[in-house]
Amino acid sequence: MTEQVDENHLIEERRKKLLALKEKTNAYPNNFRRDSLADDLLKSFGEEKKEDLEKKGISVSVAGRVMLRRIMGKASFCTIQDMSGRIQFYLRGDELDNYEDFKDWDIGDIVGASGKLFKTNTGELSVHLEKISLLTKSLRPLPEKHAGLSDIETRYRKRYLDLLTNEESLNVFKLRSSIISNIRNYLISDNFIEVETPMMHSIPGGATARPFVTHHNSLDMDLYLRVAPELYLKRLVIGGMEKVFEINRNFRNEGLSTRHNPEFTMLEFYTAYVDVNYQMKFVENMLRDVEKKIGTETKIFEKDFIKLSMDEAIINYTDLSKGDLLDLEKLISFSNNSKIKVEKNSVIGILKAEIFDTLVEKKLLNPTFIYDYPIEISPLSRSSDEDELIAERFELFVNGRELGNAFSELNDPSEQSNRFRTQSEKKESGDQEAMHFDADYIEALEYGLAPCAGVGIGIDRLVMLLTGTESIRDVLLFPQLKNK
Repeated sequence: MTEQVDENHLIEERRKKLLALKEKTNAYPNNFRRDSLADDLLKSFGEEKKEDLEKKGISVSVAGRVMLRRIMGKASFCTIQDMSGRIQFYLRGDELDNYEDFKDWDIGDIVGASGKLFKTNTGELSVHLEKISLLTKSLRPLPEKHAGLSDIETRYRKRYLDLLTNEESLNVFKLRSSIISNIRNYLISDNFIEVETPMMHSIPGGATARPFVTHHNSLDMDLYLRVAPELYLKRLVIGGMEKVFEINRNFRNEGLSTRHNPEFTMLEFYTAYVDVNYQMKFVENMLRDVEKKIGTETKIFEKDFIKLSMDEAIINYTDLSKGDLLDLEKLISFSNNSKIKVEKNSVIGILKAEIFDTLVEKKLLNPTFIYDYPIEISPLSRSSDEDELIAERFELFVNGRELGNAFSELNDPSEQSNRFRTQSEKKESGDQEAMHFDADYIEALEYGLAPCAGVGIGIDRLVMLLTGTESIRDVLLFPQLKNK
């Protein structure tokens, strides 16, 4: 309570300063233009000798937020922070006509300043100011400089303060941007076309997930925020875009956790005339390339990628044998003993998938491709030529988490129609995650979809891996939270 009273007092004092400033001048000027960033100056001149730097007389204009101040009477130091980092200012009262005004400014104020580069006696690169201006008055005090912004929920709700006071958090989001840029460049360099597909769908498709529902007033129709862009991207392959990708948001009306946010970023890409085996190698090479280029110390994708069928993974990490995986009664008994929910009329493929998800996935620490998924849980995947109950599909797991999903795409319109019909029956039986029947997509397939394979990779989870963060909220600038 005392802290709140103190903060309210500080806010009131700052408001008074702003009112006084407004009486004298424009309190929010936009006439300062900087020509230098802090980090660029440190990289270019940080190693210069003190005497050499003074001889050069390098003039710079810098702007940023005041983060530290040392008022020493006739001279002062302050440190400002811009988008690249921090740099120190040196101010003398006999050289600045607004020095007394400066002494009354506050931590958090945004300033613009010009002067010459020099080094202090301790060797710190600084700017000896010839002019300084207050550009924006900060009315609220920043979090206490030594404690920083340590409350987790406040960091998520007030990300702007988190970025200002926690350098590690800022670096995570800079790295996120670099990861996405390098993925985009890798794909474009391989002749992929980047596209944008609709966010609002008349029929939710492309994944088994519960959608968000909205309503379009003019058309008087319900629409769904997309759960996946898959069916639109495959329409583009039909249209001749044989290599196509999208990096964008998906929305799924599901729970919140350290791994799940209702809106999240996905990369999806499709390649004509290849299968999942080609895509396995492509994904491996792409992830190695991205990790190398961003310079992370994690070295996750330098490790050998393991390849296991789902059956092999279950056998390796449970007590089940190859024969057990063919016996429905044994799978039901094992599932019950392992406290895995067994649905009425369960079949072998679905039980194996449940056993894998519950007991095996969390044990896959090194990059691992799991392939040969049951066709029952892969309604958009092509069946294997050797076994129609097996989907030509893989998922990539790292550190016990699913990172990617891929199919050799089903391009038989008759079979796809049957699969949609099965999904529709599940939906009518109460499965809110089952797919709708998409007649327009079936019509598109009837024009002919070239043999192809598609991949989806969760960008948020990839960023978590490459930044060593444990919660998806730490890699989303504005994660979904309950209202206060």
